[in-house]
Amino acid sequence: MGSAFLCIFLVICSYVTVNGGYIKYNTGAGVVEGKLNVHLVPHSHDDVGWLKTIDQYFVGSNNSIQGACVENVLDSVVVSLLRNPDRKFVFAEMAFFTRWWYEQSEEIQETVQKLVDAGRLEFVNGGWCMHDEAATHYIDMIDQTTLGHRLIKKAFNKAPRAGWQIDPFGHSAVQAYLLGAELGFDSVHFARIDYQDRAKRKEDKTLEVIWRGSKTFGSSSQIFTNAFPVHYSPPNGFGFEVDDFSIPVQDNPYLFDYNVEQRVNDFVEAAIVQANVTRTNHIMWTMGDDFQYQYAETWFKQLDKLVHYVNKDGRVNALYSTPSVYVDAKHATNEEWPLKAHDYFPYADRINAYWTGYFTSRPALKRYVRLLSGYYLAARQLEFLAGRSLSGPNTFSLGDALGIAQHHDAVSGTAKQHTTDDYAKRLAIGASETEATINLALSCTSSKNSGPCATSKSPFSQCQLLNISFCPPTEEDIPEGKSLVVVAYNPLGWKRTDFVRIPINDANLVVQDSAGNTIEAQYTKLDNVTVNLRNFYTKAYLGKSPENAPKFWLLFQVSVPPLGWNTYFISKASGKEKSRSGYITVMDSPQNDSIEVGPGSLKMSFSSTTGQLERMFNSKTGVDLPVQQSYLWYGSSDGGLDSQPSGAYIFRPNGAPPTVVSRSVPLKVMRGPQVDEVHQQFSPWIYQVTRLYKDKDHAEVEFTIGPIPVDDGVGKEVITRMTANMVTDKVFYTDSNGRDFLKRVRDYREDWNLSVNQPEAGNYYPINLGIFTTDKKSEFSVLVDRATGGSSIKDGQVELMLHRRLLFDDSRGVGEPLDETTCVEDTCEGLTVRGNYYMSVNLVGDGAQWRRTTGQEIYSPLLLAFTHEKLETWTASHLTEGTAMESNYSLPLNVALVTLQELDDGDTLLRLAHLYEAGEDPKYSTLAKVELQKMFRGKKIKEIVETNLSTNQEKSEMKRLNWKVEGDTGDETAPLRGGPVDNSTLVVELGPMEIRTFLLKF
Repeated sequence: MGSAFLCIFLVICSYVTVNGGYIKYNTGAGVVEGKLNVHLVPHSHDDVGWLKTIDQYFVGSNNSIQGACVENVLDSVVVSLLRNPDRKFVFAEMAFFTRWWYEQSEEIQETVQKLVDAGRLEFVNGGWCMHDEAATHYIDMIDQTTLGHRLIKKAFNKAPRAGWQIDPFGHSAVQAYLLGAELGFDSVHFARIDYQDRAKRKEDKTLEVIWRGSKTFGSSSQIFTNAFPVHYSPPNGFGFEVDDFSIPVQDNPYLFDYNVEQRVNDFVEAAIVQANVTRTNHIMWTMGDDFQYQYAETWFKQLDKLVHYVNKDGRVNALYSTPSVYVDAKHATNEEWPLKAHDYFPYADRINAYWTGYFTSRPALKRYVRLLSGYYLAARQLEFLAGRSLSGPNTFSLGDALGIAQHHDAVSGTAKQHTTDDYAKRLAIGASETEATINLALSCTSSKNSGPCATSKSPFSQCQLLNISFCPPTEEDIPEGKSLVVVAYNPLGWKRTDFVRIPINDANLVVQDSAGNTIEAQYTKLDNVTVNLRNFYTKAYLGKSPENAPKFWLLFQVSVPPLGWNTYFISKASGKEKSRSGYITVMDSPQNDSIEVGPGSLKMSFSSTTGQLERMFNSKTGVDLPVQQSYLWYGSSDGGLDSQPSGAYIFRPNGAPPTVVSRSVPLKVMRGPQVDEVHQQFSPWIYQVTRLYKDKDHAEVEFTIGPIPVDDGVGKEVITRMTANMVTDKVFYTDSNGRDFLKRVRDYREDWNLSVNQPEAGNYYPINLGIFTTDKKSEFSVLVDRATGGSSIKDGQVELMLHRRLLFDDSRGVGEPLDETTCVEDTCEGLTVRGNYYMSVNLVGDGAQWRRTTGQEIYSPLLLAFTHEKLETWTASHLTEGTAMESNYSLPLNVALVTLQELDDGDTLLRLAHLYEAGEDPKYSTLAKVELQKMFRGKKIKEIVETNLSTNQEKSEMKRLNWKVEGDTGDETAPLRGGPVDNSTLVVELGPMEIRTFLLKF
């Protein structure tokens, strides 16, 4: 009996094993009219650093943190695409792709080129990374996108058509029109929008919209926008990574668990659910997730089966697709689409969970990125002026590091600490090589020797830690008979008068300009807070203790031509022929209840009793505004009943009113002819210096915050709050990536009826340039030196969050509390942050000129280089003053030089940007004209080609899809844009907010 059973069992097993058979799946479906078309878009979302560093992610190391290897993804996808010509895949992050591409053989590269040509491998976004949209500056967004687009163009002669911002935590207006339509994208796709917004849009079928992010450009820069119904992963049950729990399609009838019908039914059911919240008969399924397709065949086998069996069933149509195929299909339906304006900030993924903390998280990294962004802009200018070196140091490593740093887990401050350290290390290496590039370029450009520059050494050095008074070349004793030579380079396109402030040890000095004239200077004693910062952080950053701290700051006024330099000489005062040109700042002993400071037209008054700011007054404009300024901190929630603490991403106060740091502040007033300083010690860990300069219509506020104390068990989110006597009706304005200013209304969203559950966090917005409020009489503006978060929580108030130190992780994946520390040997303390913000008061309607001009000066400070030489020797061998432009020419004050760069192929990349929005200012919101031939003295432009923003297609060849918009009457006024460039006159016109990009040949 037993042997008979065994015999039957073996026969059955043999039958099952042998008769499964090969099935050729029909996967070549295209769009089918009259059916619901499910566009399957295979993708892998590959963070350019997050839980691991970029290189760990690429090679697959440190897998105890996360099993992720992008190299495997690309290797595996190429093999799988070759197995079936119908399969498709999209890839976004070119910082990864370039690492992989240059490691491939010529045969593999040719194979990949064919896949790209056939549309089976499509690049989406195509930037170096998937940049953040809150903490990024528009110039950085352009630069990192250009870096990736030029690689794609060079390797494949392709231009991406789709924006793929699937993971950033909210979406900016600048992303829509500038990094979308102006790039030539037809569409932008993303997952993260506010949970209340998403619920309303699903109900109204308005997840997909036509987004007009620019008030100035309107419909001329609109873009089709697709917000996913849930996330950028597939519908539940349809993820097929090798370690996924989804049920595969089992279509062998001779094996157990045959489930074709069930899986088809599941597919159809999920498709109908999405179709019910989506317009037209086309829906997109994002078939992938973070670091998926590491063994791509596990995905593609299942997708092949789904396409085959779903289409065999016939109720819906499934097809391999890409975002561009999907958008073309949407466009072909001729549907009318709802209109979206402004942006998608702030973002909450559920109640009490506003992702507005990351606007400020890791403020030191944010400042480093912004500082180096302006530095990179200036360095490329100098590299162009001197002639790009093919063998010596260059700016590429800094461009690469900055491109990586724009990633939505990098500058956002939401990566693990070791990954953040890696971002900073890359930036520091890039900055070091770029410093060498600048020093050589300045030597070449200022040298009187004619002909190509052949120098391999430069006498110059720079000071990257100048803000904490560490600057060896200025601290050193000036050699007998020599001068400290200071060369100031101005990256702006107009003449600039500014102040240079350097640490020195001798108050008996003479400062002379390039013509030999003695100029007025001012000495201020170094404060103890700066001395302590210097001692600790130079040891932490450089690994060595500095020499004794310098005794003074030396401050003097300089004047530098546009796109040019000027030289100043500092020497010891000795003998009868020289007398000290400086004024030693004196400390004021207040006699009255109110202390007025300011050597120029702008005055500030402080209470001698409380030490607090009381008012700002500008005698030139007549604006007199009561203003109070103080520091406070929000206690961070530990999660409470709903387990949602404040963390790297999320700002959630604990419900208590913010704590005022100090109501009575010790105050010191230092006066001088160039600058008055007010020193305020708000607490042992908050120190502030307010500077009012002669000839400047704003107050510069330097803050030093930290280490934030947390020994009471409470995380703290530190703000500065300015309270002006203004009636602002809940309205304030913040910038979009340093470009447009958007109107914000407290506790209000124009797209849905907001349910207010976090009155502070839900009213925070990202700031990269500034924030301002207005009433019927005046404007109060504050500009920033880095990305940060800010708001107006009550009328007349403006607040900026400057620093955060938290004790809990917010459960959004990073797995660490935001508790930054700095260590010197065995001594560790919480991070101290130093920075600046700038305050100005203006008559209503007049603030734009200050915001736009000063914003440029903050982003592009004077670049300083130092050496020691005899004045006569230096002037005999070097041009002490010079400019790339013709004498007496400068750019109009409403135009910025965004990019001047010599490219690898010898072309010169030139970008010019109009700084004003339409209607922003009566004088400057007008057509501007730039005479290119006058910009480049001594150079003849032989050829000029206008391109899109990232230079991967000529402007004349750009094609746009025209969309029908609900309620659009077509009576919109066309925006003012510049006309074509005449090759004989070479005059570039720019309308408000216009950025024009050119490739030049000289």
